[in-house]
Amino acid sequence: MPEKQSKLAEHRIGFVGAGAMAEALVGGLLAAGVSASHIRVADPAAARRERLEEICGVVAHADNAALVAASDIVVIAVKPSLAAQVLADLAGEPDRARPLWISIAAGVRIETLAAALPEGARIVRAMPNTPALVRSAATAVCGNACATPEDLDAARALFESVGVCWLAPAEPLLDAVTGLSGSGPAYVFVFLEALVEAGVRVGLPEAAAQTLALHTLLGAARLAIEDGRPPAQLRHQVSSPGGTTIAGLERLEAGGLRAAVHEAVAAATRRSRELGETS
Repeated sequence: MPEKQSKLAEHRIGFVGAGAMAEALVGGLLAAGVSASHIRVADPAAARRERLEEICGVVAHADNAALVAASDIVVIAVKPSLAAQVLADLAGEPDRARPLWISIAAGVRIETLAAALPEGARIVRAMPNTPALVRSAATAVCGNACATPEDLDAARALFESVGVCWLAPAEPLLDAVTGLSGSGPAYVFVFLEALVEAGVRVGLPEAAAQTLALHTLLGAARLAIEDGRPPAQLRHQVSSPGGTTIAGLERLEAGGLRAAVHEAVAAATRRSRELGETS
């Protein structure tokens, strides 16, 4: 039995919220070998329930309480503004301390979740990113004091079904994760957009520029992952003195690309902290 499947096989997993991220995680679990009979979703929108029932073969509920009662792991996959209310609405339900609660509601802190759950509830907060939709996510997780090593293993296995997962040693680091990988896909899309525009400006047809740019980013990322050397070494390897790459890199440095990236990650991290303070 694959490792991911073995860590989750005995668990009944429920998703409160059946949006795109929940759908991606359900798909990842199924691809990892978790039985559809062990997965449930709940959502007030009939269309979302029907979609996941049809394409994933999982049980769908209109009632969150019914899902929680039938789950060992409950993933809170609603909009951040709704997370506290969803938990508050379950306040009268028995046995809420039994499941492992995993939240993917961006910016909602563990203390906020804990305040709406019984004392002793095991909680894991996670920060995935949108490439989970194509099973290439970068996720970080952090548990509260009640979460056991087995709980954290289960959470990591869940998110590793759609990519890679890092166990953060302290919750404040999730703000930095948000600034880097949570917001990072948008930074890459901006760079990709600019690269395509630049290709068109030097004479390439737009379709060709887009294809070449997309596969350049994909290939460079794959090379960095598989090669294992630091990005600086890989950059140096392709930068011959007096060559074309050096000429381009000099202009990127002169234009402040590196400093702009540093500032973008710092700004997004600060904003994540601010949102957490008000959640």
